[in-house]
Amino acid sequence: MNLRWLNALLWGNSVALAWMWGLGLFFSVQISFMFGMQGLLMFAVPNALGLMLFGWLTQIVAKRHPGGHESLAQFFDSFAKPFRLIFYIYQIVALSLTVFALVKYLFVPLLGTIDGFDGKAVIALSVTMSVFVLLAVGCLFGEEFGIRKIKAGHALLGGLLFLCIVTVLLSLSPAGVGQGFSGLGMENGYTSNRFWGLAVPLIVGLLVGPWLDLQHWQRAIQIHREGTSIRLSYIFGGIIFFLLLLFHGHLAMWVMGNAKGSFEVAASGLDDLVYGHNIIVQYFSNGFTGNSLIPAAYFGFLVICVLTTLDSGYVSLKWFLEKNVEKSDNMLISIIPKQIIASPIPTFFIVALITLGGYFAEFELEYFMVFYASFFVGYAALAIARCFVPNSQQPLPQIRMFSMACLCLVIFAFGYMVDQNVLMYVGSLLPLAYVVWLVTTTDLLRLVTEKADQMIHAAAEIPAIKAIAKQEQPTPAQVVAPDSAGSHDLMGHFEGKWFVYSMVATYQDTNSVGNVYFGMYPLYVGKTRELFFNATMPDFNLKTTKFLILTRSFEHKFVRETREFDTITVKIKVAKADRKFCTLEHQIFGSEGQLLGKGKQSLLFVSSKDYGLLDIPPEVYTAFMKYL
Repeated sequence: MNLRWLNALLWGNSVALAWMWGLGLFFSVQISFMFGMQGLLMFAVPNALGLMLFGWLTQIVAKRHPGGHESLAQFFDSFAKPFRLIFYIYQIVALSLTVFALVKYLFVPLLGTIDGFDGKAVIALSVTMSVFVLLAVGCLFGEEFGIRKIKAGHALLGGLLFLCIVTVLLSLSPAGVGQGFSGLGMENGYTSNRFWGLAVPLIVGLLVGPWLDLQHWQRAIQIHREGTSIRLSYIFGGIIFFLLLLFHGHLAMWVMGNAKGSFEVAASGLDDLVYGHNIIVQYFSNGFTGNSLIPAAYFGFLVICVLTTLDSGYVSLKWFLEKNVEKSDNMLISIIPKQIIASPIPTFFIVALITLGGYFAEFELEYFMVFYASFFVGYAALAIARCFVPNSQQPLPQIRMFSMACLCLVIFAFGYMVDQNVLMYVGSLLPLAYVVWLVTTTDLLRLVTEKADQMIHAAAEIPAIKAIAKQEQPTPAQVVAPDSAGSHDLMGHFEGKWFVYSMVATYQDTNSVGNVYFGMYPLYVGKTRELFFNATMPDFNLKTTKFLILTRSFEHKFVRETREFDTITVKIKVAKADRKFCTLEHQIFGSEGQLLGKGKQSLLFVSSKDYGLLDIPPEVYTAFMKYL
C-alpha cells in the first residue's frame, strides 16, 4: 500500500510539473500584478480543481470499461478518433505558448536593450537561437525518459525545483508582501470590470482544459496500467501545482510590495494594456544586490518548469503520432516516410515558427490564452460528454464544431481587446451552450426516430394501410434490388461504411405458413458477414492463417415478416472494436425497403494452433478500421 501511495505521489509530481507550462508560470505573475491575492486565487483554484477532476473522472471511465489495466487505453483509442486534429492543435498551441513565454519574459529581459540596427539583429538572432535550444533540450529529455521513466526523471527535476524554491524563500523572506497583496495593475480587486471579465473565461477554460491535453491522457493511461490510482495521483498533482502557483504569485506580490524601483512596466502589446509578466525577472536581473545564487535559483525554477512541459509534450506527441500513423490508410502518409510523420520533431519546428512569429509580431501571453478560453472549450466539453453521456456518441459534427469554435474565438478576442465583458462571456459560454444543445437534441432526435419507427411498424399492420402500401410498392434509394434484366452483385458491395448484399427468398426459406422461417435471418446475416470478410481481407487463407474469427454472441430483433420471392437486402458494418473484441451491426430490409430486423454480433479472435484468445490481429485492424 505504501508503494502505491509513493507511486501516486511520484506521478502527481510529474502531473504538476507537466501542467506548469507558460500559462501557469507567467500568467500567475500577471494576474497577481493586476489583482493581487484575489486574482491569484481566482486563477489557481479552478486550475488545480481542473486537474483533480480530470483524474477523478478518468478513474471512473477506466473502471466502467472492461479490459483491466488496459481499459483506459482501449477506451482512448476509440474516444480520441474524432478529436485527433484538435488534440494535435491543442498541443501545438500549448508548447508554442510555453516557449514564447520563457523567451519573451526571461531571455529577452536578461539580454537587455541594445540600440541600433546591429543591436536589433543581435536580439533577433539570440531569440531565434534560444527557441531552438529550448526545443532541442525538450527533444533530448523526451527521448531520454519516455513515459515509463518520466516520473523518475521528473522526481529528480522536482527535487531540484524544490531546492530552488527553498533557496529563494529563505533568502528573500517573502512573508511580508506589503502593498503587493492588492496588486498594482488593477487596485479595485473584485469591483474591477476586467477582473470579472477574466474570471468567467478562466474558470471555464481551466476546469475543462486537461481533457484535450495529450500529456494528461497518456499519464492517466500509464498510471492505470501500473495499477496506481489515477484519482489519487491527480489529487497529489493538483495540490503540488496549486502550491507552485502560490509560490510564484506570492513572489510577484513581494516584488511589487518591496522592490518597486527595480522594475518598470508600461503599456504594451497590440491592445496597449499594461503587462507585468517579467517583473520578477527584472528584479533579479536589475535590482537585486544580494547573493548571486538567488537569481540563479529563480531562473532555474523557470527553466525546469518549462523543460518538464517540453519533454512531456515530446513524449505524448510521439505516442499519439505513432499510434495514428500505424492505423492510417491515408495515401499521403503512405508516400511520406513514417519515421518523419510519426516523429514530434516536425511539430517542434512548427512550434518554433509560431513562437518566433508571435514574438516579432509583439504578441503577449494572453493572445495565446484566448484559444483556451474560447476555441477549445466546446471540444473539451463535448469530450467530457462523450465519456459519460450515452447519447453523445454520435458522429462528431466537425464542420459545425469548428465553425462555432472560430466564431467564439473571434468574439472573445474582440471583447478582450475592447474590454467588453459581455463579449468575453459569450465567447466562453456559447461553446458550452452549443454542446448542451447538441447532446440534448441528438437524444431527442433519437427518441423521436425510435418512436416514429415503432408507430410506422404498428400502422403498417392495419389492413387498409397494408393494401395501399402493396399497391404503391415504393422503392427506397438505400436498397439496391436486382434490376429487370436480372443482373445481381454476386459478391456484395459497399455503400459508405455499410457492406450490402441482396438475395431472393425461395420456397426452401419459408415455413408451412409461407413466411420466411425465422431461422433464415441469422443465415442471411452470416452469409453477408462472410462476403464482408472476403471483401475486406481477400488474402485470408484458412490453411495458413495464424488466427481464427469466432462468434462470441449474436443478437437479432425481428421487426416484420417477408415472403417467398421477396428481395432480402442485408447491410452490415463495423460498430466498434477494442483490444479483444469487435462488434458488427446489421440491418435487414425487404423488397419495399421496409425494415425486417436489426441486431449485432460480437467477434473474438483465437490462435489457429491452440484456440487461445488473442488481441485483434493487425490484419483485421487494417481491414476493418477504414469502415469503423
